[in-house]
Amino acid sequence: MNVASSNPVGIAPQQSLAERLAIAAGDIKLSHSIFAMPFALLASFLARPARMTWGQFGLALGLVVACMFIARSWAMLINRLADRLLDARNPRTARRAFASGRLTPAFGVAISLALGASFLALTSAFWFLFANPWPLLLSIPVLAWIGLYSFTKRFTWACHLFLGTSLAASPLAAAIAINPACLGLPFGQTPDVPEGTRAALWLLAAMVTCWVAGFDIIYSLQDVEQDRIERLYSVPSRLGVRGAIWISRTLHVLAFAFLVLAAIAEPRLGTIFWFAVGLVGLLLVVEHTILTRRGKAGLDAAFFTMNGLVSVVVGVLGIVDTLAAL
Repeated sequence: MNVASSNPVGIAPQQSLAERLAIAAGDIKLSHSIFAMPFALLASFLARPARMTWGQFGLALGLVVACMFIARSWAMLINRLADRLLDARNPRTARRAFASGRLTPAFGVAISLALGASFLALTSAFWFLFANPWPLLLSIPVLAWIGLYSFTKRFTWACHLFLGTSLAASPLAAAIAINPACLGLPFGQTPDVPEGTRAALWLLAAMVTCWVAGFDIIYSLQDVEQDRIERLYSVPSRLGVRGAIWISRTLHVLAFAFLVLAAIAEPRLGTIFWFAVGLVGLLLVVEHTILTRRGKAGLDAAFFTMNGLVSVVVGVLGIVDTLAAL
């Protein structure tokens, strides 16, 4: 029995605030932060100026992590609210909190406002603690951009690239929070990082864009029929499964190429990171092999496991290499 049919959207049972917050947290899948967080951490270490003490850096890094969790939660909440009626008609997603009516849209809006306010407060801390106004100045444009993805599948098949750029903002935003001069933003000080870091950060962002867009196309394969019924724009629904798989492969080849270029551009990324690059290439091949052999049955392994490993490998080994170069 479809949950949405027995509990209409917008009508939720009586629950405590703690219970509703727990439902919301479970629905936005905080575990999926694994895709972007390692890249933001790596960018933070690359952007760290030598004059910044490790105590200052630790504080700034903690703020970066908190901002990441808040921003991602906000974006996912907007997604669940925007798609609640579509989700209610999709058997795969009908049990989601807003689609099933377990949470009301009004409660979702209230949480989103609280998250947005929290994000503004956290970004303002960079101004007060580090005289860096850029995180606060860019906070609203960032929230607007990462929230836009939820609406793009209604009008463009490039929705997957929009999601890619949303996650690709993570390393750039982290670098700006730590040291805006390293990306050429006026700050009254020199970047105090090696030449090539700016290029490497942009190349990492390009890698994340293509990588995320590629695996989001894979993820959307499970909804291809429903997307066609709803007349939504996704690569599989518009170009078919076979075409979508080839576009995903092409995007992942480009992602690997950008990662190679980032390793070349940043002088502190050496042997350890090159090992990570090779491992990422292998993981992407395994991902598409699983998809080819198992089809939709292999989506969990291809989507979450392989791509979670990609981000962890790049982030952890990149940080290790950066520290080894000190």
